[in-house]
Formats: sequence, C-alpha cells, structure tokens
Amino acid sequence: MQKSTRPANPGDKRPWFLVDAKDKVLGRLAVVIANKLRAKDSPSFDPSVDAGAFVVVVNAAQVKLTGKKEQQKEYQRYSGYRDGLKRFSAARMRELHPERMIMEAVWGMLPKNNIARKMMTRVKVFAGPEHTHAAQRPVEIKL
Repeated sequence: MQKSTRPANPGDKRPWFLVDAKDKVLGRLAVVIANKLRAKDSPSFDPSVDAGAFVVVVNAAQVKLTGKKEQQKEYQRYSGYRDGLKRFSAARMRELHPERMIMEAVWGMLPKNNIARKMMTRVKVFAGPEHTHAAQRPVEIKL
C-alpha cells in the first residue's frame, strides 16, 4: 500500500506569499491569510504541526470594511491599570495602526494555542505598497 502524501514537517522550507489588501474585504482577506499560515491548502495538513507559509501583506491601510463597520466596529486594548481600557473605532485604528486591523482579524481566525502564536510571527503587514521582503521572492496571491 502506497501513501499518497507525506506528513508535514516543521523543518521543511516554507514558501512566501504576497497579498495585496487594496480594496479587499477584511474578513475574506483574513481567511486566506489564516489558511496559508496553517497550510490548510496543503495535502499534508496536520493541525498539530506548524508547517505553514510566510505571508506578506501590502496596502493594509486600504483594506475595505463592509456596511457601517468603519464607524461602528470597535477595537479595544487594556493596559492592566484601573481605567486602562482604550477603545478605537475602525476609522481611528486605520489612521493610527492600519497593520493591526489585519493582524487582529487573522489572530481571530487561528486556534488560540502556542502554534498559533508562532504562526503570527510569520505574518508581515505593511501599510503601504512597499515591503522589505523582496529577497525572499514571495509569490503573489490573486484574490
């Protein structure tokens, strides 16, 4: 009996992908990124093995939100101190930290465990069209 796929190995060479977030819906973009990080599109997918790819996201400041989410969606942080809760609308978050919008959406779609924390280190998000990972020759993903 011949096995059609080989098991995933975390030591394998990881591919690099480039995603342009310009005019893409945030949630749908985050699903694609999360699936590449987990290697769910690979035939050797194993949820207990970190064998996913690196993902470079450009134009994060131009990601699209549907409906009235630009004004109604809230992001919040808590410093740990009393009265340390800070809330931002999506419009304000886009001005201050557009990269965090994508990072938080992707984090919400990953399992909450040690493997996911390692996966998040492989997401490289840039607000503008330039990125610093040209030497890795990322393959562009068309959405």
